[in-house]
Amino acid sequence: MRETNGTIIRAEGLTKVFTLPAEEIVAVDRVDLEVERGDFVTLMGPSGSGKTTLLDLLGCLEAATSGRLIVLGEDVSNAREDALVTLRRGRIGFVFQEFLLLPELTAIENVQLPATFARNPLSRDEAMELLGRVGLSARAKHLPKELSGGERQRVAIARSLAMSSDLLLADEPTGNLDSKNSREVFELFRRLNDDGLTIVATTHDEGLGATANRSIHLQDGRLTA
Repeated sequence: MRETNGTIIRAEGLTKVFTLPAEEIVAVDRVDLEVERGDFVTLMGPSGSGKTTLLDLLGCLEAATSGRLIVLGEDVSNAREDALVTLRRGRIGFVFQEFLLLPELTAIENVQLPATFARNPLSRDEAMELLGRVGLSARAKHLPKELSGGERQRVAIARSLAMSSDLLLADEPTGNLDSKNSREVFELFRRLNDDGLTIVATTHDEGLGATANRSIHLQDGRLTA
């Protein structure tokens, strides 16, 4: 595959095999994939198709069994864990199905927290700017229990933006939301992408997947379209 200056993710023959006592499960099977800077890509497929495992590989949360992977210009195929931690903390934002907000912290404090752990503290003004990007400036002082499910996910997205302006990876980000809030989250992704953020998200919802620039379908760990 051709690599260009605009390629933010490049995978060649990416494979992940889980070895169990009685069998081996090929979760991702020889995937070739490119994501360009400024792309908005959805990984589509039924439960068990391998889309979450593929996203974990792209985000350097899992090590591939074989194949080659370049993320943000770095070949991470055989990278040490400390190098992967540095890459994840500094340049990749993650959003998950579970919001993973600390219940005793306000929205703005939840946004600031990961940056503090990464030893790159976020000022209150910077955190407020991120909450403004997701439409939650007025809810900055609210605890998670005082927010709707959609608002909690928006806080989680703002928190991910604090960690990365390059790449956002989202795993079933609307799995715990109703249809209205699900649409609003993907509309937010669309706006963030229009501002230049590269996004790769998994979803089983065909309607939501169609809002992206392109959709990639998986079945049994293989790309089907």
